[in-house]
Amino acid sequence: MPGLGTLINVAAIVAGAAIGLGLGQWLPQRTRDVVTSGLGLVTLLLAAMSAAEVLSPDLEAAVGSSAPALIVLGSLLIGGIAGSLLRLEDRLADLGGALRRGLTRAAPVRAGAAAAPAPGAAAAENTAGTGAADARTERFVEGFVTSSLVFLVGPLAVLGAISDGLGNGIDQLALKSALDGFASIAFAAAMGAGVMASAGPVLLYQGAFTVLGVVLGGYLPDAHIAALTATGGLLLAGVALRLLRIGSVPVADLLPALLVAPILTAAVAAF
Repeated sequence: MPGLGTLINVAAIVAGAAIGLGLGQWLPQRTRDVVTSGLGLVTLLLAAMSAAEVLSPDLEAAVGSSAPALIVLGSLLIGGIAGSLLRLEDRLADLGGALRRGLTRAAPVRAGAAAAPAPGAAAAENTAGTGAADARTERFVEGFVTSSLVFLVGPLAVLGAISDGLGNGIDQLALKSALDGFASIAFAAAMGAGVMASAGPVLLYQGAFTVLGVVLGGYLPDAHIAALTATGGLLLAGVALRLLRIGSVPVADLLPALLVAPILTAAVAAF
């Protein structure tokens, strides 16, 4: 059933956030770092599995035995140039910052409106209460924005959802659900209930790409899907390097490669 993978993903985020809220401050920073490194290693494994599609018999039959690797290379080069010129990485960071600032500015107004001015000790109490409310709101926003960006940014959200829509199974989203579930435990323990709220954007974002996969299902041949998956595998390797704190690969700038891969495959197959 198309969409099942995204529903599992959303459930994993909610469950992980609930566990993280229960753990509270009991989860030390060292443990969070270990979990993040574990996520990076699993993502690296998933990247290798996806990149192995470059050896797909369907892709080789369509473009020849020597072209698949060149198609992936060309997709990354063309997509990377396009993404860097469009400054996708910077725009994504700007979007997250703008969302964080906008929600943070809006929330204190509501919190402040609830506290009527009062003389003496009552005024001081109201001020203290408002400050505490503002701090809780900022913590909620920080958790919501940070976790939403982590769960949505990355080829797996796109590739997994499209693969689900294409009818190729939910394996990628099942693995993403495990990654997001563990990540939400650490995030919620550190940043609170806002992490649980990030399940909403995940549902809408991945649901949209699942619908896109359903629509494309009758148009993209298996060879094109294999090229897209192999290219996405290398982008996942970039995500893994970031999680492992080995390097800061501008993965968002490379995302257009996912669009270029099927186009290059069709072009090479036509000759």
